[in-house]
Amino acid sequence: MTGSQESRARVARRIATAAAYGGGGLGLLGVGVVGLLLTESKLAIRAVGLLEGDPPRADGVYGDAFADPRTAEPPMVLVFLGDSTAAGLGVTRGQETPGALLAAGLASVAERRVQLLNVAKSGARSADLARQVELALPHRPGLAVIMIGANDVTRHSPAVQAVRQLGEAVRALKAAGCEVVVATCPDLGTIKPVRPPLRWVARRLSRQLAAAQTIAVVENGGRTVSLGSLLGPEFAARPEMFASDRYHPSAQGYATAAMAMLPSLCAALDLWPQDERPEAPAQGDAVLPVAVAAAAAAGRSGTEVAAADPDAGRRWALVKHRLRLGLPGTVPPAQTSAEMSGETPGKTSAQPSAEPSGQTSANSHAGTGDVRAT
Repeated sequence: MTGSQESRARVARRIATAAAYGGGGLGLLGVGVVGLLLTESKLAIRAVGLLEGDPPRADGVYGDAFADPRTAEPPMVLVFLGDSTAAGLGVTRGQETPGALLAAGLASVAERRVQLLNVAKSGARSADLARQVELALPHRPGLAVIMIGANDVTRHSPAVQAVRQLGEAVRALKAAGCEVVVATCPDLGTIKPVRPPLRWVARRLSRQLAAAQTIAVVENGGRTVSLGSLLGPEFAARPEMFASDRYHPSAQGYATAAMAMLPSLCAALDLWPQDERPEAPAQGDAVLPVAVAAAAAAGRSGTEVAAADPDAGRRWALVKHRLRLGLPGTVPPAQTSAEMSGETPGKTSAQPSAEPSGQTSANSHAGTGDVRAT
């Protein structure tokens, strides 16, 4: 483990421990850094465009091709919680949102209908998760996806508080029998309008938060996927990966993130094929102390972290680098050479319609939000 990973692991464990035991003294930012961030943020805000309107609605049932009138099996409920990245701000069509992409992908892999309920809201922070969980639980979700953290960094939420609130949301969902996958805080240092020294501060803080989130999620029975700088290299070379505000992902950007997350969603539901030789882990996979695993994942995009043996405690975590699955109705975007090393995108066996067959009566999830909020 590198020196930066060791430092990140120590900070992440300190934040997660304080969150678990009620401490509140640790924040994401020191006083001097707050002043720097506020000053530099004004420059970044001027460079970020405005996105008008709400994210498109995508709630409904996906995979009607798999409906079996003989069994009348109800669709599995997939719920999305979090901020505007979970809601899909930056695209114009419902099927381009991450919720729709992953609902269609799950339906294809499971060969079962999937009902999508999205209660995410633009501008949401970890403090908003409790209300979103309340909206989701009456629908009896089988799987929840949470995308949260960027606004906790940009709005200077105390790290301990944000991590505690995320852990409480995961615990409540798990207690209701719902599997949970959390996409941890993205690396905000990859956003083009953010310039040094703000970029360096944003990168450090977002990675520290992502590592602490991973500890809290794994210790409460969920699993995480590191988005990290997943979109950074491709965004640098392909401006079309950005929405018009140069901050939120475009349809291509969301598809890239969804392909990285889909295998972990499948694994959470025991839909991922088992290794024929379980005693021989895939290259790069490892069982590590949870804080070390969290620090390593924060620096490597697309990494999944879950409890190594949930029945034997959650202090040890399994770090996995899964193959990306192709999404129904999408063409996988180009990968960087680093991402392609040892990885080949997989394909699903069926192609259900990406459009939902119906709309749910769920509460509206979208708000106009602050342009600086995700």
